[in-house]
Amino acid sequence: MMDRTMRPLVIVAAFGASLVVGLLLMLWAVGGLKSVTAPAAIGGPFQLADQTGQTVTEKSLQGRPTLIFFGFTHCPDVCPTALFEISEVLRAMGKDADRVNAFFVSVDPERDTQAAMKDYLSSFDPHLKGLTGSPEAVAKVISDYRVYARKVPTKDGDYTMDHTALIYLMDRNGKFVSPFNLKRSPEEAAKDLKRYL
Repeated sequence: MMDRTMRPLVIVAAFGASLVVGLLLMLWAVGGLKSVTAPAAIGGPFQLADQTGQTVTEKSLQGRPTLIFFGFTHCPDVCPTALFEISEVLRAMGKDADRVNAFFVSVDPERDTQAAMKDYLSSFDPHLKGLTGSPEAVAKVISDYRVYARKVPTKDGDYTMDHTALIYLMDRNGKFVSPFNLKRSPEEAAKDLKRYL
């Protein structure tokens, strides 16, 4: 049973807490808490090369929506599945696929040379560009896009890579929109992507 002298203190404390919550919600609503509630920036300047040797930078994202997937050519399952699904979305877009960027960014520049990327991507939609570069250039992109990537040694002395398996959707200004959902039909995903053209 609550002591009679404690009851007013509890009521005052509850009232004070509700005032603080209300004030925080009001500040958030009018934009006064942007520095506190703003999500971490995703993306930034980069310079990599595609499988044909063409330079690709953050400016290449301008003017069209972009799908970006981080992976590696020695990936046994997640990467080929994601690239196949992206290929199916691009196919479902028809001619509009020419108005979209689709990038497969290597997290394993040690093995993913331009030649390796070209060979690997020959199995997928021709709109897909494989981006690689020096370990330093790749590390910068991985960091700027908040990607988790880590080399994991295997028993045979080789290694594999643990990595983030999201598909990033960037808008026509190169700004991050959200992870792109591929767990639906290619036609539904294509219709969604067309909204950003």
